[in-house]
Amino acid sequence: MPTTPETLKPLLWEHKNLVRAIEAAGVTLWSWNVDTDALAMDDHSYDLWGISRSTDVTFEDLSAHIHPADRDRVRAAFTATRSIIGPYEIDFRIMIGDELKWISARGQGDDAGMVQRIMFGIFIDVTGRKQAEEGRELLAGEMSHRVKNLLAIASGLTAITSRSTTTVQDMASELTLRLTALGRAHDLVRPLPGQTQAPSALLGDLLTVLLAPYDDLGAFSGRVRVSVPRMSVGESATTILALIVHELATNSLKYGALSVDTGTLDVSCSAQDEGITVVWTESGGPKVTAPTGGGSYGSKLVERSVTGRLRGSIHYDWNENGVVVTLKVDPIRLAE
Repeated sequence: MPTTPETLKPLLWEHKNLVRAIEAAGVTLWSWNVDTDALAMDDHSYDLWGISRSTDVTFEDLSAHIHPADRDRVRAAFTATRSIIGPYEIDFRIMIGDELKWISARGQGDDAGMVQRIMFGIFIDVTGRKQAEEGRELLAGEMSHRVKNLLAIASGLTAITSRSTTTVQDMASELTLRLTALGRAHDLVRPLPGQTQAPSALLGDLLTVLLAPYDDLGAFSGRVRVSVPRMSVGESATTILALIVHELATNSLKYGALSVDTGTLDVSCSAQDEGITVVWTESGGPKVTAPTGGGSYGSKLVERSVTGRLRGSIHYDWNENGVVVTLKVDPIRLAE
């Protein structure tokens, strides 16, 4: 017998086939008695919330699993659902042990579809979508910050070059060379696929290229000095170190040793089995004072990169003669 839309309809509404469709969509089901606060959920909802399937639950029981920062908002939203006209949707975080998940709760408001004082709805695990959204927001913020820093550096290089040259031709030539060096440093932050093979760079080469745009900008050449042992840096760590050095150098050009003709920068490194220490030492610049407040976006980005991605630490010594930054990283992460 040929299959037609008419013959398919009975199959569509068979209970087992509806269950298959719900499972395929990643949807879990719940019902809520608005008078007693009792919840009934399917097995997949219990699994989603990390609750034993034999447990009787209320909305307050589920609230214990909701992230503390979202708990009051979710309670208020569920209380308000009966006054919402049409469908509603709310996203929130839950904690299952140490694991964080994002849940989307959806249903129909304004008492629509209520049966014997019971409302119905669904839960969907949207953790993947939320993580992707957070990643895009972080990337957008990082790129915006990086572009602003590049513009600030270009402006600083232009001002310094104008003071160190006497003709328009000389200024154009020197500025072009310095901006080209800056471009090479920027390429290290976002290497092209296949451009390098792991290990992607030597630490000394990496630091030299990143700091090249800032050298020979003052009263004498060689005011940026790099002294590190020969060691390889993996492709992932190359990207992170480039971001960190870029941030430190930008701040130095704005406020520190590289902002004046007589300032100097020394970058040294020591390697031990338990960790690698990089020391960034500025001198000859303006008098240094420790910053106030919670720190800029750039400083928070650096700290997050060091502690999270490199499993290390970063310490600032705000010596009035010049800031000293001590960076400690995990040797294993540096090679990745």
